[in-house]
Amino acid sequence: MRTLWLVIGLAALAAAWLGPLPDLARQAFFGHMVMHMLVVAVAAPFLSLAIAGSRFDPVEESPEIFAPVPASVGELILVWAWHAPGLHHVARMQSWGLVAEQSTFLLAGVWVWLSAFGGAQPRSGGRSAAGVVGLLLTSMHMTLLGALLAMAPRSVYGHHEGFGPLSALQDQHLGGAVMILIGGIAYLSGGLVLTVGLLRDRWSGEGELA
Repeated sequence: MRTLWLVIGLAALAAAWLGPLPDLARQAFFGHMVMHMLVVAVAAPFLSLAIAGSRFDPVEESPEIFAPVPASVGELILVWAWHAPGLHHVARMQSWGLVAEQSTFLLAGVWVWLSAFGGAQPRSGGRSAAGVVGLLLTSMHMTLLGALLAMAPRSVYGHHEGFGPLSALQDQHLGGAVMILIGGIAYLSGGLVLTVGLLRDRWSGEGELA
């Protein structure tokens, strides 16, 4: 199963970084957002699942660094910073800026997902509960940022002139919707998976006591 997760994660990275998306991202905000979501909401979770519990998993040796809630806060700061107009313009217009942004997104995404799913296997109830909180917090801030972009009355990025038939504001609204749909659902789904595991372990424990 680890091999499958690894293949899916690497395929998502290839789709984000080696296909037409980098060129599209220079022209369209929604293309940039699709690229972002492929990295943090598809590649990062599958790569983290491939690493979790293996000899490459750093969580057990560095639990303070890979703590779900601090990781979620760290990703919030990094993601929101790169969506500020100035840094976003650098990432859109400069190749080194795009590399720096995408590398940051991948590291931040793996940080959050590995914090939630990594460590000693099977996970303790406390760590799974912390993972639920971390992923739900990330889902909330991802959804909030997407909603702000999707519902803003004017374009946040004054340097952007739109893409094809889409005005700059319409392009921004579409990009925000992509973030809400893919990002919010991915992190919420991860939290639900951990919640189901917690409930299953609790029921199993009660059954054994009975």
